[in-house]
Amino acid sequence: MSNILPNSLIEKLGVNPTFDKEAFIEIHERGERQSAVRINDKKITNVPFLGAEKVPWCTRGFYLGNRPSFTLDPLYHAGSYYSQDASSMFIAHIIEKLGLDKEPIRVLDLCAAPGGKTTLLNSFLDDESLIVANEIIKSRVNILMENVIRWGNSNIVVTNNDPSAFSRLPGYFDMMLVDAPCSGSGMFRKDSSAIDEWSEANVKLCKERQQRILANSIDSLRSGGILLYSTCSYSEEENEDIADWLIGNYGLQSKRIAVNSDWGIEETRSKEKAAYGYRFYPHKVRGEGFFIAVFEKVTAQETFSRRKIKAEKSEVPKSLLASWIETPDDHTAFLHHEHIHIFPKRYELDLKILQNVLYLRLVGTDIGKMSGKDLIPSHGLALSNHIKKEIPKLVVSLEEARDYLRKENISPQHEMPNGWALVYYDGVDLGWVKVLKNRINNYYPKESRIVHL
Repeated sequence: MSNILPNSLIEKLGVNPTFDKEAFIEIHERGERQSAVRINDKKITNVPFLGAEKVPWCTRGFYLGNRPSFTLDPLYHAGSYYSQDASSMFIAHIIEKLGLDKEPIRVLDLCAAPGGKTTLLNSFLDDESLIVANEIIKSRVNILMENVIRWGNSNIVVTNNDPSAFSRLPGYFDMMLVDAPCSGSGMFRKDSSAIDEWSEANVKLCKERQQRILANSIDSLRSGGILLYSTCSYSEEENEDIADWLIGNYGLQSKRIAVNSDWGIEETRSKEKAAYGYRFYPHKVRGEGFFIAVFEKVTAQETFSRRKIKAEKSEVPKSLLASWIETPDDHTAFLHHEHIHIFPKRYELDLKILQNVLYLRLVGTDIGKMSGKDLIPSHGLALSNHIKKEIPKLVVSLEEARDYLRKENISPQHEMPNGWALVYYDGVDLGWVKVLKNRINNYYPKESRIVHL
């Protein structure tokens, strides 16, 4: 048995005759971790790390030879890539195999913080899809919003609601992703404290919580819609048993996903309903522990009525949008706490629906607030993929970019016109400065600044 892993977990996994107990224990006791990133192809097209290798099931995912200091990399702060475990990137392969990227759909990412899977969905689904990224725990919503802002697209709504709130939107979503809170055994290599916190009693509690989350939200998935259920647990109770429970109680049908045998991903079948699941073990793949299963809702589902909902006319003049964003005709604008937000025009009615039903934390892109007749642009606009290309740019070196991210003073290497300008490093925007006659004011958000070397 292992000196560090829970013996009861090892015993349960060992019931499977194909499970390599020794290799599983050895990879955990070595303690080595595999870093990976997924690039934002709206900002960069090549991975900015030497020696990176492609993740086979994700076209924009890359393994890194060594884990760099992401905190000191301006490209990270610009949203050019997201540091994500390769196992989780398998969702991109599922989207492709099911053809979920072929047309715009409405998607709910129910347990979304810190935002890795939200940004993956945003990259791999059709560009005009609507994504509602919900986080149940209030303290985790801010990191979700930060990562959504960095990614730079206007078609995401961040919400902070209990799963039961979504029962008020029956049949609204075409797809749901439930990356459920779990006992965390798949994170043992990444977080050694998870080993101390693991217990069979906690597995049982997590299973009950997973069932509550799913039961309270499943009605929001339309008939014919797709559910992706995932955990970072190895326990059958939280994975295959949940698949059986879903099929037995909620009119879902298991869907099989084609997987290359060379990838090392283990296809499983649940005991009662023979539902397909996909397990990732760190001794077989270059990633952490992960489980995912895919379902289609095959029973009839009552559908949310839109007839009584009317979109409101924008109070923001289109001429203002045209000064700051590339596609003003594709967006609607609205005021929220004195800030102007832009949101895809095709979802104006959806915005009203979501405002009526959910507690919204961020809608689309916050582009700034008015001061007299002038706009004070927001950090979200600086990182937006919709920002107007003609806005002046202050080109900086790596050290100057880091100084800017520390919220220190920077000086231009050439004459700059007075007014707002974007700090521009290695092909991407980092944030705002305001050029004045005798100085440059650094408008990088204080709460986001680098606070160490």
